[in-house]
Amino acid sequence: MIAGHDRQVEQFRGAWDSRALHHAWLLAGPRGVGKAHFARLAAVRLLAEAAGPVFEAPRLDTPEDHSTAKLVRAGSHPDLRLIERIENPKKPGTLFRDILVDQIRDVAAFLSLSPALSDWRVVVIDSADELAPAGANALLKMLEEPPPNTVFFVVSHAPGRLLPTIRSRCRRLQFDPLPDDAMTSVLAEQLPETSAAERERLIPLADGSAARALAFASLDLGPIEEKAASILRDGDADNSKRSALAGELGRKTAADRYSAFLDLLPSLVAREARTLADPKRERALDAYQRVRELTATAPRLSLDPAATVFQLGGILASVAGPRRP
Repeated sequence: MIAGHDRQVEQFRGAWDSRALHHAWLLAGPRGVGKAHFARLAAVRLLAEAAGPVFEAPRLDTPEDHSTAKLVRAGSHPDLRLIERIENPKKPGTLFRDILVDQIRDVAAFLSLSPALSDWRVVVIDSADELAPAGANALLKMLEEPPPNTVFFVVSHAPGRLLPTIRSRCRRLQFDPLPDDAMTSVLAEQLPETSAAERERLIPLADGSAARALAFASLDLGPIEEKAASILRDGDADNSKRSALAGELGRKTAADRYSAFLDLLPSLVAREARTLADPKRERALDAYQRVRELTATAPRLSLDPAATVFQLGGILASVAGPRRP
């Protein structure tokens, strides 16, 4: 199932159905809106139709019992390569920071062979933003001299940072944040045990990213969100609220919740700002800019989580008004 991207589906299906298919597709847009999911569905559909048997299914769907779908689920389809960051054996449980250049070189070796089950092959790069310079150059060489009947799906969350020559070799499909109705559909499918009210609460925080909403749900961020909203609405004259929040999110065991808190906080402030009248609204808009800057820089600079949360709490408290003497 894919929700909210009808135009992208129609563009790809039209190209594939006419066999006027560009060899490389740049799937560009914010994180978590379904780009990689689209690439996987399109890859399976293409390979299934190319190999047969003939089937009827809408959009990019492929029957689960089709032999191609079974092979892809098992990770053993000989004509598909999915390239993403892999686990670092020296640090079990963690991934390498980049896609390794050897992974891209393996794709070149894969493309030197003849397809196994049909005339077509597919390579999915998820994501090109995680290619080191050597890997990006190796990918570019393949895009410049593509073998026949080979399709690349190149996922990017920040296409402006890619090599211009990579962008120029690809047909671009732009993916925008999911509208609320698509978010509702995706969350209902992915979180069937979660109440409808809780799913609806996640939507405005996720900024059209289903992946963000699912991450927030898995980390039980509701209580954290309420504590932050309380500081924003009512202030924190004695610093007790922000101190408690900093203590909760500053623990080493809370790293995932801290990261998610940084991710959701700008959306929370923006949502609250829309409900306020001046002068609180003006202060909220100022707080939004300050929160965005701090939540963006804190991970890059490895700022202390507890101190960062405490500082963010002070910014939230400023919306309620200056402290009384």
